[in-house]
Amino acid sequence: MSSSTRSDVSPGPQIRNTPGAFPSTPGELDPVVSSQHSLSKAVYERRAEYTVPRKIRIKVGTWNVAALPGTEEDIGSWFVDGKGISESLSNLSFENIGTTDGDDLEDAGHQEARRSKKRPTVPSNDPGLVPGGDDIGLYVLGLQEIIDVSSATEALKPYNDPWPGRRWKQSVEDALPEGYTKVAEQQLIGLFLLIYAAPRVAPTVSSVSTASTGTGLMGYLGNKGAVVARLVLGETTRLVFINCHLAAGVEKGNLERRNWDASQVLSRAKFDPLYNGAGEKEETGENIGDEDFAFWFGDLNYRLEGMPGDDVRRLLMLHTKNEYGQGGPSKRKISAELALESNPKPIDPADDTDRKSRIYRHNHHFHYRSSPETPATSLYSDKLDPSSDPASLQTTLESLLPHDQLHQQMRTRKAFCDGWREGPIDFLPTYKYDVGSVGMFDSSEKKRGPSWCDRILYRTRKDKLAYEEKTKAEEAAKKRDEEMRSHGIGDPAVNQEEVLFDYDPATDGDDHDYDPDADVEDPEGVTTAAGFEDKIHLEYYTSHQRVLSSDHKPLDAIFTLQYEAVDLDLKAKVHQEVARELDKAENERRPTVTVVVDYHHDHEGESGSSSGTEGVDFGSVRFDSPKMRTVTLANTGGVPATVGFTDRIVTADKTEGVAPPWLHLRFDRSSDKDHPASEPHQVYTVEPGDAVNVEMTLHVKDIELVRALNEGHANLQDVLVLRIHNGRDHFLPIHATWLPSSFGRSIGNLVKVPEGGVRRSQDGRQDSQGKT
Repeated sequence: MSSSTRSDVSPGPQIRNTPGAFPSTPGELDPVVSSQHSLSKAVYERRAEYTVPRKIRIKVGTWNVAALPGTEEDIGSWFVDGKGISESLSNLSFENIGTTDGDDLEDAGHQEARRSKKRPTVPSNDPGLVPGGDDIGLYVLGLQEIIDVSSATEALKPYNDPWPGRRWKQSVEDALPEGYTKVAEQQLIGLFLLIYAAPRVAPTVSSVSTASTGTGLMGYLGNKGAVVARLVLGETTRLVFINCHLAAGVEKGNLERRNWDASQVLSRAKFDPLYNGAGEKEETGENIGDEDFAFWFGDLNYRLEGMPGDDVRRLLMLHTKNEYGQGGPSKRKISAELALESNPKPIDPADDTDRKSRIYRHNHHFHYRSSPETPATSLYSDKLDPSSDPASLQTTLESLLPHDQLHQQMRTRKAFCDGWREGPIDFLPTYKYDVGSVGMFDSSEKKRGPSWCDRILYRTRKDKLAYEEKTKAEEAAKKRDEEMRSHGIGDPAVNQEEVLFDYDPATDGDDHDYDPDADVEDPEGVTTAAGFEDKIHLEYYTSHQRVLSSDHKPLDAIFTLQYEAVDLDLKAKVHQEVARELDKAENERRPTVTVVVDYHHDHEGESGSSSGTEGVDFGSVRFDSPKMRTVTLANTGGVPATVGFTDRIVTADKTEGVAPPWLHLRFDRSSDKDHPASEPHQVYTVEPGDAVNVEMTLHVKDIELVRALNEGHANLQDVLVLRIHNGRDHFLPIHATWLPSSFGRSIGNLVKVPEGGVRRSQDGRQDSQGKT
């Protein structure tokens, strides 16, 4: 699918098709959708009758694979099977899943030694510690750097290279249980988003729309940005998934650029229009923020701020060291770095970096072991709670998280503040490790400081609305404060009693600060856009520390979603009921008119009445001798009927008037002043139980018509069309028998008239005896 973005400025045609760029015109995203019948609307209005509670697990995974070969070999192990988690380096409880057997699970040293690009790098005999397989209803995978985005050649390509995406897609599909269906896919250069649904879930997924937003080079190219997808689950619940890769770097300008990237994704990403079950286009649904549940994940690139990266590395390696046995390259590297503390290099007074590091370690009480031979302190003491144990991993993480840039930006409302939240971080930073290592943080010359670059955030409609309400309240309180100051509050020259009288402290805004780190219980009764009550619960949020094929550790979260979904069998039943009800109601509302023909007594003895289905029979008709019949149009229905005769169709491209020239129609009342625009002739409204009479007069006096009738070239037969507005038409046959006349005949024909008069002649010719 082509990229979709929003902006007030559109670039030139040379870059318009570049992945992540702007669409050529806003209208190219609007599909042509036909209007739906009232039946669909009526069924949609009864949707509460055919929805049932459903519960599924959604697994969201994110991984920066750094364009390294062999990473796709690990995707099934950690993302589908839940393998590669280190129990000792995670504070999660896995009691419901089971724990690993220390004797069978491969140790970290052996795991690193046998690493290969052609097979999974997770430890052998790993049973998997988090749910996976067919327990998951939706698998949502966000990958970053499936190609080298640092390459200008790749970043400036005006198209996406499909080959890496196909390779990853094949790896995922090979690992998934049988029957899972891909419901969404989107790529932007190195960003790749895949969503797969279980066999029981896939048929309920609809309104899928994907888009890309590039925020990289020049603000729109796709080396940075996001790929997004929206889908509707069970015809009721809207989900949005955002896989992003924001600006990298540790400088202040890089932080501001990350915030800008995030704001661009929110403002420019646009989905296809959303239509409800009645086929009506909804006013919302095309933007991020219109959904019921949103998930934002990827390499957000936020770092730990205000901390010497080298000290953080060493502090964390105190914990990762215990993951190894006695040997192995990583174990020796970690021990060697930690041993430097017992033999520090001579202090250089001119080295400001060294001075800041010493001050920071002193202020934060960082103490490293004196030698690699010193026995390792247990991460979790038998006598101390981990939160109280200064040597525990939990205490270490709690000391680092206040320096996390993402949390700081959320707290100061500079980014991700409008309802976004995150599960507890009980795992080591996911970046940056030596490739092929379980716990060796960057040992290159740069020695990059560890950070939680990879994150998974989520938000409900309730979260977003609560933030918006809070913001409005604060703005109102601020406005009141400004008005108070304008009245001179605090100015002795102003009568304070008069000013205070206008101020109501009970209506003042809430003064509590927004705290994204506060414990927020999972929402109870999140009201969706469709009006249903859904719930979401975060079960697990953890990294897979023992996946070795990238310098980032993969991260996933498992959510349990309870929602109302359409039951197709119940919907079909309601559809049938509604169809019958609408048909009955339509018939009751349809005007019903009965046509009755009343015959007049005449000298030939014709009398009586008949149904209009037999038509109007004028009997025998002579020249210039009018005959009259009366037709009664009775409203036998329950609603007013608007009636009138309409043009008769002669051929496909020709019509005649409402009646032939030899027939005159007269109603016994005045016509409606206002009549339907579709009816060019006079119409008459008849109330239920009422009737209108139509007097029909047949009068043949045109000599040309008489001549044609005498010669058998014409007849007195026709069909009138009685139009019932919003009802069915009635076709009323008209017929009469012509009595030949001497009028309209030539002298030559008249001298040959047989005995008995012209009516004895046949077609104006001499009879069989040849009498004249």
